[in-house]
Amino acid sequence: MTQNAPLIDPFARAIRYLRVSVTDRCDFRCVYCMSENMTFLPKKELLTLEELDRLCSAFVRLGVEKLRITGGEPLVRRDIMTFFNAMSRHLASGALKELTLTSNGSQLEKFAQPLADAGVRRINISLDTLNDEKFAKITRWGRLPQVLRGIDAAQKAGLRVKINAVALKGFNDVELFDLTEWCASRDMDLTFIEVMPMGDIGNEDRLDQYWSLKDLRAQLEQRFTLTDLAERSGGPARYVRLEETGQKIGFITPLSHNFCESCNRVRITCTGEIYTCLGQEGHSDLRGPLRASPDDAPLEDAIRAAIALKPRGHDFDYSRQTVEGQMTRHMSHTGG
Repeated sequence: MTQNAPLIDPFARAIRYLRVSVTDRCDFRCVYCMSENMTFLPKKELLTLEELDRLCSAFVRLGVEKLRITGGEPLVRRDIMTFFNAMSRHLASGALKELTLTSNGSQLEKFAQPLADAGVRRINISLDTLNDEKFAKITRWGRLPQVLRGIDAAQKAGLRVKINAVALKGFNDVELFDLTEWCASRDMDLTFIEVMPMGDIGNEDRLDQYWSLKDLRAQLEQRFTLTDLAERSGGPARYVRLEETGQKIGFITPLSHNFCESCNRVRITCTGEIYTCLGQEGHSDLRGPLRASPDDAPLEDAIRAAIALKPRGHDFDYSRQTVEGQMTRHMSHTGG
């Protein structure tokens, strides 16, 4: 095997998509993601920006073509544009086809243009409601006008914006058509995500929050004509087109629909652990080999060893009214 042979997992899936959490910190405390009084990791445990560059560059050498930066909120990481600007060299060389991020939008008013200048073309923004009071309640610390200004800035900078909304029964189910039509009016695609069992969030009960996207889709079909699309984004979403608006709607259903058979992605936490499956606890350490040697060969060996352990799929399941497969780690640690 040559050192730069592509990453192929045990089920013959080529790993082309890397999601990297650059921080576990966030300026929101969304009720389905974090407890209000979070204990964040000591800074020395986090990978430095230089280490993140080395790690991501190793994956690009090994065939990763899409890099998504996540958190926490990635834009609260100090000097994060240094990292995005460094990654732009892989876009310039053609080795990396896409550099993108998922954000809560709070910092985009400041960062949208610099991100576009670094080669970012698309951004996913998490937004669950268009109601100011409900937004403040579900994010605890967030303010909707700040996010809307961030979306304005992103579109002004030429970024293609996709809205991600977590489907929450008794919360935003009454806003289904408002959200859909608002996105259509701004030429933004919209993806709904079923709530996932990630980490301790205090007194919130995810079984009470759970709104099946099968039910959500049935509601959409009462007003719109839905056409299933064959396209895939390299992620878990299944897409439809609303014929009346022309927009794309995505459905990410980790709990009621298993999307593992085409999984081509892995996740790196902000501490340098690699999770080859979001719904499994199994992980490998990359921080150790990264810090042990300035030579990248031990790091690449560790990456290959981790990919060799990638499972066929996960076992999230709410059907028995218990949270089987609940993850102990927080989504902000792993990176959504």
